[in-house]
Amino acid sequence: MKEYKVGYTTGVFDMFHIGHLNIIRRAKEKCEYLIVGVSTDDLVMEYKNKKPIIPFAERSEIVKAIKYVDEVVPQTTMNKLEAWKELKYDVLFHGSDWKDSDMYNEIVSNLAEVGVDVVFLPHTEGVSSTMLSDVLQKMQGDQL
Repeated sequence: MKEYKVGYTTGVFDMFHIGHLNIIRRAKEKCEYLIVGVSTDDLVMEYKNKKPIIPFAERSEIVKAIKYVDEVVPQTTMNKLEAWKELKYDVLFHGSDWKDSDMYNEIVSNLAEVGVDVVFLPHTEGVSSTMLSDVLQKMQGDQL
């Protein structure tokens, strides 16, 4: 029996890499049913002020193909309580790199009020979509 029934995690999942897979796999190890919210292109523009390299529909298809994922939903807001009202998950999973941030301290507090746990999973060091994007930009610059 797993620790939780329904788990939820979110991400942009742009240029999918091993860090993304690690979070999803570790989340599924702790819950029976895992819902993954993939940030829409509009949401990414809103809070990161940049357009993802891979379009939303393709990122969603990539995440859907992962054996640890039971359901993929669009993430249209950063408000995890709004997502809970719709999805009724028991636990929110996120990378430990956000632990103790102002944003996640508020999320933890809000979700605790409705009985939802927040579990921070180990962040995979040495890889990120931002890092991959920077490498691609440098490679393009070297070719000019």
